[in-house]
Amino acid sequence: MDRDLASQCREKRCPFCGGPLNQANYERKPRGGPEDLPEEYLIRQSLCCSRENCRRRTLPASCLFMGRRVYWAGVILVIMALRQNRPNGASTIKLMRMFGISRKTLFRWIDYFREEFPISAQWQRLRGRVHASVRNSELPGGLLHYFIRYADSAEEGLVRCLRFLATGV
Repeated sequence: MDRDLASQCREKRCPFCGGPLNQANYERKPRGGPEDLPEEYLIRQSLCCSRENCRRRTLPASCLFMGRRVYWAGVILVIMALRQNRPNGASTIKLMRMFGISRKTLFRWIDYFREEFPISAQWQRLRGRVHASVRNSELPGGLLHYFIRYADSAEEGLVRCLRFLATGV
């Protein structure tokens, strides 16, 4: 999906000067997932303007990565949903051990989804595209639950939620 998003972004040309964009991918070392993932999943798609006086970098939308965060976007969504809903005793300590995250990181994510994300330009753009039953106070767990409810499997729901957050579709 990320390669397709990068191709679409590349066709639009440089948002700063209108010049053609070249691939300028770089490797990430995301946390929270299995160690044996294929190398293609560790690549952050990136584009760079080829005009000499511009050369600015453009980051296409990503389903794998959530901004500059070092954890997989899917891992962040799952951890936050488990923390919010607490099924089968998903305590803070248990989640921290299971995914190898620090207490500081977990609470930084909680603050982000509680304080920053609901008022972000990204969420304001997406808000009207989901049912009103998804409340800002229940983000991101409520949003993930919404997509899982209408999918054939939890995995498909997670992928749809990640795609929605990245592209609005």
